[in-house]
Amino acid sequence: MTFTETFIEGLYIIEPKIWNDNRGYFYESYNQNSFIETGIDVSFVQDNQSLSQKGALRGLHAQDLPFAQGKLVRVIQGSVLDVAVDIRKGSPTYGKHVSVNLTGENHKMFWVPPGFLHGFLTLEDETIFTYKVTNLYNKQLEIGALWDDPDLNIDWGIDAKNLILSDKDKLLTQFKGFTSPF
Repeated sequence: MTFTETFIEGLYIIEPKIWNDNRGYFYESYNQNSFIETGIDVSFVQDNQSLSQKGALRGLHAQDLPFAQGKLVRVIQGSVLDVAVDIRKGSPTYGKHVSVNLTGENHKMFWVPPGFLHGFLTLEDETIFTYKVTNLYNKQLEIGALWDDPDLNIDWGIDAKNLILSDKDKLLTQFKGFTSPF
């Protein structure tokens, strides 16, 4: 596995080594030793998977303390634009974001530690998105900010009228009104 740290400390794009042959392909989607050698020493407690149609935008979400989650995300089928926003108070990159294209073909993964809002936009129908998390989900401790907040200036590359949003995501707060617990 190749771990590439982004311009925001702690966010990594991970590219596994792929073995292809006449049967198809094989790769390790997680190897604890490789993560520990990179400085990511975490325990995963839950795996999640979603199926979404093109234009579904999920986010920007996080879990408040003490249920903060680190996430290792990847796409099994289809493609997404995946986004993480730094919400660590005192961080020199507070309010900045990294976006990465994750596809079932490029097999890239994205490590998003606690202290980040996370969201993704589905770029193809029938996209299967999966993620391992370091803490259990707690509905009462959901936090987030609006996906289209002008202060975040995220280029999702899509017209808002073509989005599929949950009612919950439509009601999230503006980033300037967001109080980070991190």
